[in-house]
Amino acid sequence: QDAIDRKEKRSETFKTAVHGLETDTPALKTEELGRRAPQWVRDNLVTMCMRCKEPFNAITRRRHHCRACGYVVCARCSDYKAELQYDGNRPNRVCQECYIFLTGHTVLEDREGRHKGILEKGAAEVSSRSLLCSSLQLLDKNGKAGTRGWFVIPQDDPLVLYIYAAPQDVRAHTSIPLLGYQVRDMPQSESRHLFQLVQSRQVFTFVADTEELKRRWMRAMTRSAAGITHPEEEEEEDAGP
Repeated sequence: QDAIDRKEKRSETFKTAVHGLETDTPALKTEELGRRAPQWVRDNLVTMCMRCKEPFNAITRRRHHCRACGYVVCARCSDYKAELQYDGNRPNRVCQECYIFLTGHTVLEDREGRHKGILEKGAAEVSSRSLLCSSLQLLDKNGKAGTRGWFVIPQDDPLVLYIYAAPQDVRAHTSIPLLGYQVRDMPQSESRHLFQLVQSRQVFTFVADTEELKRRWMRAMTRSAAGITHPEEEEEEDAGP
């Protein structure tokens, strides 16, 4: 019974673990792990380990790929080896979750039972069920420099804007509650398509890649700021009698 319980737990873990990547990075099915080479998640799509969520850096936390599932992980989360059938049963570097699933060995979990925080929603998973998502640039208070990121308004949380550093990150670095904000258009400046979120003294200035994308974001943010949670509500109002 203990062996059955462990097998079921590993299967459930991987149903969640391999779900939610973008369509250009198809996830392996559970039964294919180790039997078929995965398509690796590209390094530039993540800024943090897809397992422990710690940010990468060039010195102490570098990027590695799990040879079983293709996730981008840190050295600590990929300090395991398992024999992979697609590579002639040779030992390969794998993440902890793949190691547990493929070998049946248990690993002491230091994060078990920890609930997901409000920002700990994977960008790919949230984007697949979003009202709008795309890359934008958020300018600083001086309106000069800015940070480019991946911005999402989820369907299941349509009054909040989530900001990720990259479109495959497993944790957002900040969020902005949109309810009550005013959306302000700004004239084009140096070929930059600018718009703002304004509430009292709080001002956020965004740069979109195109004028069309800017308009889409302005419409989506205006709906959220007004408390409209479904696009069809606005469409019905616009249609009139």
